[in-house]
Amino acid sequence: MGGLSSSYKMNVNGVAGAQFNNLEINANDSLYVFVQVNIAPTAGSLPFIIRDSIQVSYNGNNRKVQLEAWGQNANFFRDKVVTANETWNNNLPYVILGSLTVNANQTLTINKGCRIHAHADAPIIVNGTLLVNGLKNALDRVYFIGDRLDDPYKDFPSSWPGIFFLGTPKDNVFNYAVIKNAYQAFGLQNPSPNANPKTTLNECVIDNAYDSGIISLNSSVRARNCLISNCGKNLFLVKGGDYQFTHCTVVTYANRLIEHKDPVLVVSNFVTVNNNPVTANLNAVFRNCIFWGENGLVDNEVVVAKSGNTTFNVNFDYNLWKVQTTPSKYYQQPDH
Repeated sequence: MGGLSSSYKMNVNGVAGAQFNNLEINANDSLYVFVQVNIAPTAGSLPFIIRDSIQVSYNGNNRKVQLEAWGQNANFFRDKVVTANETWNNNLPYVILGSLTVNANQTLTINKGCRIHAHADAPIIVNGTLLVNGLKNALDRVYFIGDRLDDPYKDFPSSWPGIFFLGTPKDNVFNYAVIKNAYQAFGLQNPSPNANPKTTLNECVIDNAYDSGIISLNSSVRARNCLISNCGKNLFLVKGGDYQFTHCTVVTYANRLIEHKDPVLVVSNFVTVNNNPVTANLNAVFRNCIFWGENGLVDNEVVVAKSGNTTFNVNFDYNLWKVQTTPSKYYQQPDH
């Protein structure tokens, strides 16, 4: 009804236009009507709604089909590489296409309220330092989510790859961040290049990751007051490393999108390569945490495994867990 000036474009049976007349439809047949909207970017920061309608007149009957599309201006980056220290502020959402890479010895600072939307094939790869400065109020947290915001896709796990820390990252800190719907929310490999943890998580939420919330191979994580929930494998800490989790809740409830078939915590000093265990030193402390799961296939939500004679210190202190078999052979529990 907006005619040629409408933001919407229409295609009927392969022909583009704004008005079509004298279309005949045989009995038990149909015609295809495709509609798209193209919206030019503006400087506005608030979401907006574009509405129009299509009038259909047939055999003396008149009907209207309402059209509605939501839009949002954003900062779009394709294969973005951070080659010098850079700061992102909450002026517009950030959309990542292709990938986002932070080069070695460079720092990307993301300030409160930022929304990072990653496409389905767009990992965030950190070789340098990523600083996330969220605050406790919901509007001031920093969100890492997919770029599909329509139902039902906005709630699908594995909507984007996740955040990966390879060999050289150091001093990464996440404060009040929400990481949702990734394939692997956090992936870490190799020890930190300095005395600090490779990644520190304070008051963060990791939710609905299809494969794992945190998967770490011989790396280091310090987490305080975090929620790691409804992931395929919530915490998968293998081949040693250095870990401190304090006041954290690690829980999964099976649902139609996540089948709870793995323990919420697996910690070990080895991985198996060609049927042979490859080991490394392991130091891990879990203090005042909850490890729980429901409606799944798991009896022991905490699994601790050891191979060889490397340093192996795993300490559980004041925790609530769901286990049938306490892993007493491999862990230290203070006598309270």
